[in-house]
Amino acid sequence: MQNMNLLQQFIYYFQQNGSYVFSQFVRHFLISAYGVLFAAVIGIPIGIMISRRKKIASWVIGAANVIQTVPSLAMLSILMLALGLGVNTVIVTVFLYSLLPILSNTYTGMRQVDDVALDVGKGMGMTKFQRLYLIELPLSISVIMAGVRNALVVAIGITAIGSFVGAGGLGDIIIRGTNATNGTAIILVGALPTAFMAIFVDWLLGIVERRMDPASKGKR
Repeated sequence: MQNMNLLQQFIYYFQQNGSYVFSQFVRHFLISAYGVLFAAVIGIPIGIMISRRKKIASWVIGAANVIQTVPSLAMLSILMLALGLGVNTVIVTVFLYSLLPILSNTYTGMRQVDDVALDVGKGMGMTKFQRLYLIELPLSISVIMAGVRNALVVAIGITAIGSFVGAGGLGDIIIRGTNATNGTAIILVGALPTAFMAIFVDWLLGIVERRMDPASKGKR
C-alpha cells in the first residue's frame, strides 16, 4: 500500500510538473555535454602531443590524476570562489574531471598504433599530418571514444550536485525532495531520469565505440 502511494505521488508530480522536469533533464544533459566537449577539444590534442613525448606524458597525466582526487563538491566550492554561482562553475568542474579519461585514453590509443602501419605510411610519402589523420586516428578512435564515454557518464553524476551552486538540472528536483515532507517521490523524479540518462548515454556511446573499432569493421 505504501509503495502504491509512493507510485501515485511519483506519477502525480510528473503530471503536474512534466514540462519542468523535461527542461531540467535537457539542461542537465547540456551542462554535462558542454563540459565533456570542451575537455575533448583540449584533451585529445594534448593526448596526441604527449604520445610523441613520453617524458612529459607521466607529468601531464599525473596532473590530471591529481584533479581527479579532489572531491567534486570541494571542487565546485573552490571554483565558485573564482567564477561565482551558476552554470559556468559546473561546466568547468565537469571539464576538469573529464580531462583524465580523455587524456589517458587518447595517449593509450595513440601509443598502441602498430609501428609497421606508420612505417608503411611513411614509405608511401605521407606527411606527419597525413599519418595522423589517415592512420593513427582511425586506429585509435575507438579507445579515444571509450574515454569520452566514461567522461560523459561521470559528468552526468557530477552535474547532479551542480544545483548547490545554482546551476539547475535534475539535482534541483532531488534537493527539493530532500527538503519536502514525504519527499521520496520527488527525489525519485530527479534521481531516476539522472540514472536513465547515464545508462542511455553509456549504451549509445558503447555502440558508437564498437562501430569505430577497426577490429569490428574487419569482421563485417
